[in-house]
Amino acid sequence: MKIGADNLYAQMQSLAAQAGTPIQSEVAPVGPKVENANSSTFGKLLNQAVENVNELGHKSKEMTNRFEMGDQSVSLADVMIAKGKAGIAFEATVHVRNKVMEAYDKISNMPV
Repeated sequence: MKIGADNLYAQMQSLAAQAGTPIQSEVAPVGPKVENANSSTFGKLLNQAVENVNELGHKSKEMTNRFEMGDQSVSLADVMIAKGKAGIAFEATVHVRNKVMEAYDKISNMPV
């Protein structure tokens, strides 16, 4: 699975649209930033994404347990779909973490 800059930018735009904050492509001026009380920060969006991955994992585990206990309202297909969603979300999170760490290493090794 390869994560491209275009896909990442499109996902960031969709998250910003959901949060009601448009992403601007212009370079922001350097200086002290006054935070708007109702604007979402990158940290909040990242936290929401991680919580979503965690929720998918818990939902998958719950559906698995319900299926194993014989709950007739949960089918094997539902369990497999939930496990697939949780696995893909976790894998994507690991890829993003690896890319962030790679970028951090590159920046920390830059000459000043």
